[in-house]
Amino acid sequence: LRSVGLNFEIMPTNMNEEIAEKVDSLRFVRDLSLRKARSAQRKIEADLVIAADTIVTMDNEIFGKPQNADNAAAMLKKLSGRTHHVITGFCVLGKARQILDHEITKVTFYRLTEEEIDAYMASGEFADKAGAYGIQGLAALFVKKIEGCYFNVVGFPLGRFYQHLKEIKL
Repeated sequence: LRSVGLNFEIMPTNMNEEIAEKVDSLRFVRDLSLRKARSAQRKIEADLVIAADTIVTMDNEIFGKPQNADNAAAMLKKLSGRTHHVITGFCVLGKARQILDHEITKVTFYRLTEEEIDAYMASGEFADKAGAYGIQGLAALFVKKIEGCYFNVVGFPLGRFYQHLKEIKL
């Protein structure tokens, strides 16, 4: 958001982001972003509140943020040589307007060696990242192909958000 000139304040909402089994991935990220936005809106006075959440999905499995390095390595092993989806749900709450939307990006990884996964784990970049990787860091080396919005994979679909922002009258 700063890269496009928007000033903002980050407000952690400390929401439970635990993923229940057999939950619809799209509904999960959209609902979580809405709950985060409403929680923040109750705590502050602002013309606009923006919240988002990102997950990775593959074969009907949701990969959220890893619990630890072993969990992160297991995620990367599953993603290795495969295509997965990165889904970000976002919510924009204005004084008289609510926007709830999402973006989906397909990402294909090269086949990863044990050594590559171990080196990535040693970097610590996996922490607090859906799917245990950050495309904007060392994991860029794992990406064979991306179809869709790069910024969505980073964690926020800037283009789609901007299209909605143009509609809002503050």
